[in-house]
Amino acid sequence: MEPASEITNYNLFGETDEMADVVHCETIAARSALHDWELSPHRHARLHQVLLLASGGGVALVEGQEKALGAQVMLNMPAGVVHGFRFDPGTEGWVLTLPADLVDQILRPAEGLWAELRQPRVEPGAGVLAAPMRAIFGEYEGRSFARAQMLRMLAGQVLALVARHLAQRAGTGEGAAHPLFRRLEALIEAQYAERPSVAQVAKALAVSPQHLSRITRDATGQPVSALLAARSHREARRLLTYTNLPVQQVAFRLGYADPAHFSRVFSREAGVSPRGFRAALA
Repeated sequence: MEPASEITNYNLFGETDEMADVVHCETIAARSALHDWELSPHRHARLHQVLLLASGGGVALVEGQEKALGAQVMLNMPAGVVHGFRFDPGTEGWVLTLPADLVDQILRPAEGLWAELRQPRVEPGAGVLAAPMRAIFGEYEGRSFARAQMLRMLAGQVLALVARHLAQRAGTGEGAAHPLFRRLEALIEAQYAERPSVAQVAKALAVSPQHLSRITRDATGQPVSALLAARSHREARRLLTYTNLPVQQVAFRLGYADPAHFSRVFSREAGVSPRGFRAALA
């Protein structure tokens, strides 16, 4: 699979419109068969995806690394991760796409799921996900009363099982997330609106910034500053999407004394201004 000279940002595969439904469900074949079973490297800025192969195989390219695919292999793809696929013709399986904001609503920081789900992973032996995937696909294709609530609940079940499988796999080979990282997640959730510095976070956890950075990079591959920025950005998106607060008030809620500074930071992360982001949702 040749690396692309420029990575494309998609909402769904090959689409730039916002996802209109609670979640999106489709089979692996639905799009890949239209493109000779190959999808070039791309990223989803605001979508989290879970893929499960029922049969067949191929190769996934995840942040430049090739990962073998086969039956019962699960792929966890957080928002922003560059990935592409080369499936064997006839491969069967499911692709569940969730808005990052919905993932934030479902997860509870103190329970540790986000520590597993924030990492792009390709893991075998995930057959336990087949029944929940069929259930959410069945609900998605129907139009029964309370459909949206059912989709949210079933999405939570899938995410929980994905996190459990990732944690079990990590425990057998890669090492589970450090307890200090769990405490860091809870602290970020409690204090992100205050825009604490890395030094302040480390002090609150009674460790050195260097030690905290080492633990965080082992768990996520990212520095502490990136986790702080990502949580603030997710909250900015949530407030812009689900409230009518003026952009200035969103900035103040997130600890910015200068709304113009907030707009510059948001534009750099999202590729569009806060007002442009909100307008695109209308």
